[in-house]
Amino acid sequence: MLPAMPISIKDTIFLRAFSFAKIPLLFAAGPKVVSLDDHTCVISLPFKRRNLNHLGSMYFGALCIGADAAGGLIAAKKLRELKSGKGSLIFKDFTAKFLKRPEGETHFTCRVGDEICKAVERAAATGERVDLPVPVTATVPSISGDEPVAEFILTLSLKVKRG
Repeated sequence: MLPAMPISIKDTIFLRAFSFAKIPLLFAAGPKVVSLDDHTCVISLPFKRRNLNHLGSMYFGALCIGADAAGGLIAAKKLRELKSGKGSLIFKDFTAKFLKRPEGETHFTCRVGDEICKAVERAAATGERVDLPVPVTATVPSISGDEPVAEFILTLSLKVKRG
């Protein structure tokens, strides 16, 4: 009997399959799920040529892609678990603060999973659109530990069609 596949690998496969089918630019960035539960999501983006700028640090567009994935994956997973209808999510605005040059594999952390899950449940219960600001922090653990290199706030907009 084969051992069970680690959850982070399953979540990475889901993220890559979804992005391949629906958001090819996200797929091209090569995101990996480091951890994902109802409370926290951590996504990493590789420090490879396709994600770098002309100065050899992570391109701001790649940083935005990482923040998008970290901020949306908890909601996407929760929406997928719904039995009551089809849900959709989108980000309706985006604020970024770039603090330092990210010069290594970058991790994007979203710690408001509890609030995101409640927002999905509220959208499912009411059928109305629910908006929620979602903070995401980018770090380069191999170089600067937990010191942020960028901070983002994305407004997540959710709607669940019933039945």
